[in-house]
Amino acid sequence: MNAGAGEKTAGQGRYAGLGDLLPGHRLHWQEPMSRHTTFGIGGPADVLVVPESIPEVRTVLAWCRREDVPWVVIGAGSNLLVRDKGIRGVVIKLGAGLGRVEIRGESVWAQAGVPLAHLVRVTAAAGLSGLEFAEGIPGSLGGGLCMNAGAYGGEMAQVTQAVLSIDPDGRLCLLMAEEIGFGYRSSCFQENGHVVLAGHLRLRRGDARAIAARIADLAARRGEKQPLDMPSAGSAFKRPPGGFVGPLVEQLGFKGYRIGGAQVSSKHAGFIVNAGGATAADVIRLLEAIRAAARERLGIALEPEIRVLGEE
Repeated sequence: MNAGAGEKTAGQGRYAGLGDLLPGHRLHWQEPMSRHTTFGIGGPADVLVVPESIPEVRTVLAWCRREDVPWVVIGAGSNLLVRDKGIRGVVIKLGAGLGRVEIRGESVWAQAGVPLAHLVRVTAAAGLSGLEFAEGIPGSLGGGLCMNAGAYGGEMAQVTQAVLSIDPDGRLCLLMAEEIGFGYRSSCFQENGHVVLAGHLRLRRGDARAIAARIADLAARRGEKQPLDMPSAGSAFKRPPGGFVGPLVEQLGFKGYRIGGAQVSSKHAGFIVNAGGATAADVIRLLEAIRAAARERLGIALEPEIRVLGEE
């Protein structure tokens, strides 16, 4: 069910006040989260809000705080698994409405909803180098900054100068790179309750043809090694110390292993794919089976890279 402008449904309940703050087409009631994750999995959110500006984000967050309503922010949903019962509360999706990019010299200011792949193309066309590694990363800039996304020897920490965010009290904050605490697939934003709104990146001038060649090479390498033709949430686990996830999972005998519709990719064992009709419960059972085997047989504690949300 997806109520349009002016409609009232039994499911709106305590969230009906949002309709007084935003146009109806920004609000999606009982929205299936399977439509908003690259896994194609997930039960309904009570209400999904799609802001079209930073002031609208602040308005929704302020309302949630005032009404004591639970909320969560998502981007492209590329490293997200939503449980089968969905999400209680407000889901704020930062997408095309926060997609502005400004380039001045070697400086790039981009909002959180910009897809990383688009940002790579735009900066490459401007003759700027430094983001080539992000070619093929399916997430948005906001998510990339939160998790310090990276690949092929590059990561967001290398190109980030500052990040604009909203703190838990609703104040706008500009955090410099040294304040963000970037680590391997981590940043302070995973713990401090801030909502990332935009990033200030510093790139470098380069030869446009060389940049394009590097992007094409990385795209080809991804296509050869990764199951890009099947729904997934990217790498299932963070890289353990001194090794790589794919060979480790393969060593444990899980390559191609399937629980329900969830399967360890037969192309790259570091990925879990939706092989058809997978539920979140299928994926979680498969993740836990791999983690248990790694812990018991190899003494390795695998940490999921996939973010799990929703009602158990």
